[in-house]
Amino acid sequence: MIERYFEDYVPGTTSEHGTVQVAETEVVEFGRRFDPQPFHVDAEAAAAGPFGGLIASGWHTCALMMRLLAEEYLSPVSSLGSPGVDQLRWILPVRPGDELTLRTTVEDARISRSKPDRGILQTRIELVNQAGDVVLRLVATNLVRARPDTPAG
Repeated sequence: MIERYFEDYVPGTTSEHGTVQVAETEVVEFGRRFDPQPFHVDAEAAAAGPFGGLIASGWHTCALMMRLLAEEYLSPVSSLGSPGVDQLRWILPVRPGDELTLRTTVEDARISRSKPDRGILQTRIELVNQAGDVVLRLVATNLVRARPDTPAG
């Protein structure tokens, strides 16, 4: 994990971070627990369904994105949480066997007026599959601690 502070998130910067494999057992398990629609939980029913096979729940896809975001983009030394996301779109189905990569673009970064020890970061987040197709897109807002002042030596 790289230590990053607010100042390290430069507007206009696009980066790719890590990958995650989508396992059929996890697709079905997540679907059964949280989104029990046939195309998420039953391969036979899914084959005859609208997607022609089993697909991950959009919420499962979001959870996979969040794992990569927490491990690869946000830093435990500076991440102060998020007031939310905007423009969430599931663009293409995510299927068992897909390999997803996190792509981030810093859209805006500004120091908080009320709490100048932190900044407000807006990031366009995309998950891209092994074919290079974007499967998920959203804009996240995060609160990020500014780099502490270094004492004069």
